[in-house]
This record gives sequence, structure tokens and C-alpha cells, in this order.
Amino acid sequence: MKKKILFILALIVVNFTIAQESSFKNGEWFKFKMSYSGFLKAGNATLQVNETVLNGKQVYHVVGKGWTTGAIKWFFKVEDRYESYFDKQSIVPYKFIRKIDEGGHKKDIEIDFDQTKQEALVHNKKHNTKKSFTTKPNIQDMVSTFYYLRDNINTKSLKTGDEVKLDMFFDEENYGFKLKYLGKENLDTKFGTVEALMFRPYVMAGRVFKEEESLTLWVSNDKNKIPLRIKADLAVGSLRADLEAFKGLKHQFKIIVED
Repeated sequence: MKKKILFILALIVVNFTIAQESSFKNGEWFKFKMSYSGFLKAGNATLQVNETVLNGKQVYHVVGKGWTTGAIKWFFKVEDRYESYFDKQSIVPYKFIRKIDEGGHKKDIEIDFDQTKQEALVHNKKHNTKKSFTTKPNIQDMVSTFYYLRDNINTKSLKTGDEVKLDMFFDEENYGFKLKYLGKENLDTKFGTVEALMFRPYVMAGRVFKEEESLTLWVSNDKNKIPLRIKADLAVGSLRADLEAFKGLKHQFKIIVED
């Protein structure tokens, strides 16, 4: 279960930018390194942005991959793939794909969103079923949320304690996503010291997370809003994700002190 959320954590790493100015472009790529309880390498995750056409619409196609590495994969192997096709202008999703294998637990789900009718058609390929669900206006999927917030939140107006909320659909349910702004911090990273914005996403306490405020994340305080780090206190142990590599940024990456 601890490794099951490896890729989800990377995807939860949300970032923000100045309103009405795009923070990403075609070709952007991130790679994250995961560690368990501060010392054991647990896995990697990547996010890749490409332009394409879906049903006659110009969209971004984002592919996210997550996998375990090292000793952990010998007793808990994870191979996850997430995809989102979302509108280049409004950044609302039209299609979401989740194909995972987590220690033998497998899912193969494809969701088609009708943003006009506010419906989601969920095709569970593993069980060969199709179900339709009512969604909220401008619903987001787990991947598109990452990019939607980058282009629609003005971080310059945020004050410590402010909360950001939006509606998300995942698998077969609507979720109310909420995240709190914690302030700024100069963060030591692989690339040098970076001024970062700190956030706390609210999660469901239970068998995975200790409590609702178990996650803390850091993003660069520049036009890219690069996800730099996330820490998660789990029911057993903790997970940490650090940005290890990147390419294709739209804006200059601001570093206070280079290593």
C-alpha cells in the first residue's frame, strides 16, 4: 500500500503561476525520485507534455509513469501509467487513462468527459463494464489538475492560510480537492537553493495517511512553478519525492544559489 501511492504523490504535487500567463509548453518533462522513510530509494515518476489532436480538438496529451526501483521492487513491484488529454486553452480534460499494476493489484480504466453535458463515461477494461456519472462543471482529472492550477491561480495574491478548491473526478467518484497555502521557504535542492512556495493538500486519513494534513509540498516561486519536493507522513513510515531532472521549461528556472 505504501508504494501504491508513489506516482499519485508525484501527481498531487500541484503548482501555480501568474494568472493568464501559461506556465508550460509542449515538450516539458519532469522526473521525480522517491524515497521511503528518508533513506530507502523507492521509485521514480515522470511527466511528459505533448501536443496532439483528439476528436478534432487541439489538446495537450500528458503521460505520467511511475515505477518502483531497487530492493523494494523485489517484494512490491509497481508499474503505473496515467494519461490525460485536456484542452489547450481552457485546460479541461476530455479523456483520462489509468493503467496500473501495483503488487499484482491491477486497474485499466478509461474515462471520457463530456464537459458540455457534465458527464463522465467510465470504461473499466479489466471488468469490461461501462458506466456514466454526472460531474461538476469544469471537472478536472488527477493529471489535468496539476496543469490547470498552474495557469489559473495568481500566486502573487496568495496569503498564508488561503485555500484553493476545485472539483476532481477519479475512477468513479467526484472529489472536492482542497489545498492550503503555507508561505515561502528557501529550499535546498539538487539544482541549488530555490525560493519555494509551500502548500498542504488535504487528504483522506486512514490506512495510508496518518491524518488529513499529512502532505506538504514545495513549488518554485517563478513563472514555471516547478514541483520541487513533497513529503507524506503515512500510517507506517513516510515518503518523500524530489525533482531529479527536467527539460523543456517555458520560462527561466530561478535559482538563488547554484550548487
